[in-house]
Amino acid sequence: AVAEDLPFSDGLFDASMTLFSVHQWSDVTAGLREMRRVTRGPVAVLTCDPARVRDFWLYEYAPDVLETEARRHPPLDLLTAALGGTVTVRPVPVPLDCTDGFNEAYYGRPEMLLDPAARQACSAWSFIDDAARQDFDTSLRRALGSGAWDEAFGHLRHRPSYEGSLVLLRALP
Repeated sequence: AVAEDLPFSDGLFDASMTLFSVHQWSDVTAGLREMRRVTRGPVAVLTCDPARVRDFWLYEYAPDVLETEARRHPPLDLLTAALGGTVTVRPVPVPLDCTDGFNEAYYGRPEMLLDPAARQACSAWSFIDDAARQDFDTSLRRALGSGAWDEAFGHLRHRPSYEGSLVLLRALP
């Protein structure tokens, strides 16, 4: 089954959720309407706010990656309209020791993004070419070595959490 055509009867579930997937659906509006159709209570959607993706320090070093992320994630107004009912949108703080592999998880640990395996966990990196990945690697290594990254963003190394583009939508009928 795909999100756009769920094989369940109306109102079968008390609640439903989707985590970091709506940006990969072929028809996000139809998928969210299907979630609402089969759900009596709340529908939760964890996603990124594309309007805030470029606010992350990584934009200075890998703008193509964050441009890709911003284009891939549906606007929040489209999501709230598709969900209908009463929708709340709340930022989700990312802890400094977050183990999930998405870009903002490394907000205070930039060295982690120099590891190709860490970058591979975030699909946006697969949409840029090798030259852009190499440019990122070179520029971040240079900024870390010179202290420029720490001068601009070093305060993040000690921040217990970061509120970036990660948001939780909660829709009630």
